[in-house]
Amino acid sequence: MSCTEQELSTQDMLQGHIDLHHHLYGYHKSMALLCATDLGIPGAIHRRGGAATISDIVADTMIPPAKLPHLRRLMRVLSVSGIFAVEEDVYKLTPASRILVGDKASCNFSPLVHLVVSPAMLTTFSSLSPWFRDGRNASPTALFEMAHGMPPWEMMKRDDTMNSALNDACVADSSFLMEIALRERGDVVFRGLRSLVDVGGGHGGAAMAIAKAFPDIKCSVLDLPHVISQAPDDGTVCFIAGDMFEDIPPADAVLLKHVLHCWDADDCVKIVGQCKKAIPVRGDGGKVILINPVIGYGVKQDSTLKETSAG
Repeated sequence: MSCTEQELSTQDMLQGHIDLHHHLYGYHKSMALLCATDLGIPGAIHRRGGAATISDIVADTMIPPAKLPHLRRLMRVLSVSGIFAVEEDVYKLTPASRILVGDKASCNFSPLVHLVVSPAMLTTFSSLSPWFRDGRNASPTALFEMAHGMPPWEMMKRDDTMNSALNDACVADSSFLMEIALRERGDVVFRGLRSLVDVGGGHGGAAMAIAKAFPDIKCSVLDLPHVISQAPDDGTVCFIAGDMFEDIPPADAVLLKHVLHCWDADDCVKIVGQCKKAIPVRGDGGKVILINPVIGYGVKQDSTLKETSAG
């Protein structure tokens, strides 16, 4: 009798087998989501009022009828995982797929799907075990550098396609988060400010949302030159090319959204030091506004939130 048979009952062995395969094939869900986004399936359902049959989807996305059995399998994967809902062969949008469509940037997360499931991002994790064995570099970007031979910021500088993908995803993410932040806490955080600089703000998704909600605040975006060169400057905010490690333009407030977790502790101290130089003292209204994921915060019993934040 094997050691496994001695330690595990048949029920435990079968459950372990299921759990293991669930993890092994977890990437199927993200690839299926990318496929559905590329095919325009969420948009097709949305244009039909939020509900569509499989025949409607085939017609609207121009998928060859011969692929119908495979499309059913794709939709089954995405329905079981909560991207779509299905009832009597009618597929409907869920909150997850609803934010993949829409005219407003805050309601269209499809650019984020294309970035996160891009080959450059996926292949990064093939170097995970060698990275753990390498004692030379423990910075947050070292894994990417080991896989691609350069830090992510250098790749974005050299690769216009990746640079555009990152900036589009950041605009979608910023627009979504700022709509919620401004709705729930806008008056508390931003009321009374005269100026704000969004450090590492990319193409200005967050700064534009703040400027539209509070027209009296002069909003600026600081980012690297290759990012600013492609920014859509419509006059709503001021774009400034620079380096946050060297200098941050003066303002009443500095916004750091999803910035600090990209750097190690020493670099974070340097960034915050530059922020301190840029703003007035606290008594005169100076503030640094941080928006960053916090592990363990939120609805504790929500297993999806717990699993998502763990990574």
